[in-house]
Amino acid sequence: MSFKAQLFWSASILIIGTAAAPALAHNQQQGDVPVAPSGSVTAAQDDTVAAPDDIVAGEEEIIVTGVRASIIEGLQNKRDAIQIIESVVAEDIGKLPDNNVVDALQRVPGIQVTGRTGGEANAISIRGLPDITTTWNGRAIFTASGRQFALQDIPANLVSRIDVYKTRAAEQIETGIAGQIDVFTRRPFDFKDSAFSVAARGIWHEQADTFNPNVSALLSKRWETGIGDIGALVNVSYARTKYRDQSITAGALVPFATADAPPRGVGAANTCDPPNPGNWTPLERIFNSDCRAPGQLLWEAGLDRGLPTAPGSTLTINGAQYPYLLSRDAVFASDFRGERERPAVNVALQWAPNDTSEYTFEFFWDGFRNTTFNNLHFTFADWWGNLGANPASTFELYEGTNIIKSRTVGAPFGFNSGDFTKQSTDSYVYALAGKWDLSDQFKLNADISYQTSRFKSQFLAMRTTRVPDSVTVDFNSGGGLPAWEFNDNAQLLDPANWTVGEFYDTANRNKGDAFTVTTDADYEFGSGLFKRLSFGVRYDDRGASEASRDQNTGALNQSFATLDPGLYWTNKGFFDGRSNVPDSWLVANGYYLLDHADEIRQLYKSSVAPTLRVGDAMTLLENFNINERTLAAYAQTDLEHELFGRPLQVQAGVRYVYVDTEMDFTDRQSGVSSSASQSLSEVMPSVTLRYDITDALRFRFNFGETLRRPNFSDLNPYFALTGDLTNVGYGTGVGGNPSLGATKARNFDIALEWYFTRDSAIYATLFRREIDGLVVPLRRQITIPNSNQNTTQFVVTQPVNASDGVLKGVELGFVFFPELPGLLKGLGAQGSFTWLKSKQNIPQTNSSGEIIGEEESDFFGVSDFSYNITGAYERGPVGLRLSWVWRKNFLNNNEARLFANPIGIWRQPEKSLDFQFTYSLNDRLAVTLDATNLTDELSQSYYRFADAGGPDTHNFGSTILSRTVALGVRYSFP
Repeated sequence: MSFKAQLFWSASILIIGTAAAPALAHNQQQGDVPVAPSGSVTAAQDDTVAAPDDIVAGEEEIIVTGVRASIIEGLQNKRDAIQIIESVVAEDIGKLPDNNVVDALQRVPGIQVTGRTGGEANAISIRGLPDITTTWNGRAIFTASGRQFALQDIPANLVSRIDVYKTRAAEQIETGIAGQIDVFTRRPFDFKDSAFSVAARGIWHEQADTFNPNVSALLSKRWETGIGDIGALVNVSYARTKYRDQSITAGALVPFATADAPPRGVGAANTCDPPNPGNWTPLERIFNSDCRAPGQLLWEAGLDRGLPTAPGSTLTINGAQYPYLLSRDAVFASDFRGERERPAVNVALQWAPNDTSEYTFEFFWDGFRNTTFNNLHFTFADWWGNLGANPASTFELYEGTNIIKSRTVGAPFGFNSGDFTKQSTDSYVYALAGKWDLSDQFKLNADISYQTSRFKSQFLAMRTTRVPDSVTVDFNSGGGLPAWEFNDNAQLLDPANWTVGEFYDTANRNKGDAFTVTTDADYEFGSGLFKRLSFGVRYDDRGASEASRDQNTGALNQSFATLDPGLYWTNKGFFDGRSNVPDSWLVANGYYLLDHADEIRQLYKSSVAPTLRVGDAMTLLENFNINERTLAAYAQTDLEHELFGRPLQVQAGVRYVYVDTEMDFTDRQSGVSSSASQSLSEVMPSVTLRYDITDALRFRFNFGETLRRPNFSDLNPYFALTGDLTNVGYGTGVGGNPSLGATKARNFDIALEWYFTRDSAIYATLFRREIDGLVVPLRRQITIPNSNQNTTQFVVTQPVNASDGVLKGVELGFVFFPELPGLLKGLGAQGSFTWLKSKQNIPQTNSSGEIIGEEESDFFGVSDFSYNITGAYERGPVGLRLSWVWRKNFLNNNEARLFANPIGIWRQPEKSLDFQFTYSLNDRLAVTLDATNLTDELSQSYYRFADAGGPDTHNFGSTILSRTVALGVRYSFP
């Protein structure tokens, strides 16, 4: 048992042994939020300040169920909260209306999701910012050595409610400049007596053409005994998903010689490799390493806007100006198949020995198993040979540019690769909480938790190579889709035409654990200006480590046909005929590689890699081991005052945090180890005002400060190196920075909410985030001797806190359930619109890494505009929901600075039309039909920076997003 685990069990005994006192009301730090009984909507009492009338005067309370109930309860949670929050509530036990937590949040105002591959959304941001504190029943949780928990790994079947905090109070954890997402699972005291639910769905993924099981069960029981109320709950879930993602991509831009090709030059001032005193061949690629003066490059790769694309644009070669053409260096396709499993178990035990105390023990295990097989088909389009006597006839330009749209490439080199990855995650959380009323005015609670999370990954790949006579390529045949066809497409399936190439063999292990103790207290003043004083302390001891190995070899250089036929894999029906690309090719079978890994290693060891490790010799080298201790304390007060005859409520507080971090690192190249340490001390104020202008109109204001701590992997100073793969004259390296500090944000929010009828509201929020110390990559060129790469020159990047930024925007949202007659009764809608504007300064550096200037950029992942509309209908046994989600194009990331295209990679607008249907056969049994991506969308990207580039001439990747259809049945009692 680890030291932190021993601490957890020791502290647990202390909590259980504490004197009993009354049950403590809701404290949002601990996540003890009352949940309405399944199938009903009630007003959740706000214990922080008195809530306004929950029902418009003169109206009766009405109980509703299903789709409408979940929407209305989420709205009620928003209304009752002091902070600005959004809430998603499950329609019933085991019925969150989506496949996973990320999908369920895509309709929340200000939430943007992306990464819709693998049959689900897997990336999320709040108002454009990805740094989110993820909590489970109020406790911060994480995956392995990361800062956040992979929310898509939480099965939707286990969730009762999700709260998205967009503003912060002093009592909340200080991290997460984007906000906090708190996921609630059920507890036995949520139910009056017994509860039982079982749900099963079969989910069909169109591209994989498989039905996948998704099942869950909940059993809860509550007893009145001589020692008080006792409750026990077990909730289990299992989901398996087989998926298929199909992508085609036009590669990066590089310069080529024109028909008026420049001379290579001779003499001491120029070098040519191989020596060639003649001219460049028309349509020959101009490499930076070709015929250049010592210490100089022929053209500069990685310019923000790329090389100029105007007709007649020139490069300086041998002291003279020569025109050039721009064309893609490659085209490639990925047929990516995977199988994902997510088992999960949630256990909760509760004991209330009397009316003045309550104890809760919770256990949560979340598993993730994923195997993927990527059939990669790659063809270089940068060769200039075999073009005949008239090379100018072999290509076509985009009108008004020097960019080649389509061409024939003679004797192109290509490779296929069978890439297999096996991943697994196991995350465990053990928690014990106690809460007591020590008097009518003084309330106390305590919570201790221990969690551990481990992620493992193994990657194996074998390449095969060939050189056909020619390939004809259209880099944008329409709609951003490239197309290509070989002179011998049928030969793609013949193993005799392929030569066995390189072998790649890597593995990773990431671990994280934490021991956390939290205590909170509330003192109620009663009448007067001061209503409550809250204070508390949180101690967290967090560990994170990463270990890895890699051993990559040269080519085997023998015919693929000489190897075991079990190693052959052929795909079919690639890309659904949407573009003229090969629909089938032969690769190394990734499943065979995994099952015969040592045989493959021995094959390469005997032929080309005598130092290759096999079997037990494949140990992992620990890259970093970090221990972070955090001590936080807060004090917060709630006040209430009559202003113009209406209640003004104020919550103000301050939070102090001290962080001490100890770090150990090991260089993967040399084996050298080093250590570092750093500390952080911050005082962060916050204040929230809530004022009821009328019974139906509410105003809120919030100011608060938050932090983003650096990712643990970003603290490792040693470089992971990649050789000169594109002949630009240098390799690349990526490393961390142990001096990396926290990013700090000052947050301002103003909101106005109009609850104009019982179940309807319109609300708007203005917000601004002023962020200091944003992390950006700093580039410099260094020499690394004995690098084990094909060069000693590297352009390396390391993260630094060298940028400041501002994010501002407006959110509009509504929920509308009017009282309609006849069959229209039960019809309603909800929707939201978000406008964002972001900017940050990005430092520019010289070759030594010195900052010589700066430029302005958007934040990554921020769409200027996004919206969602959901229509809902609930009448009798029928529940319907139709949702449309759309977000504008956005800057996704920057390309590696190796090419001639604009540096930014943008995503095309993303959208999804989803449908949910429920039919209740009786009070306990219901059938469901759910569907996602009904409009069969593509995910597409392109190169752009400022006014350079765009989807027409600089299209990049296109991926088919699979549609899913789910049929299910759900039984619940009571």
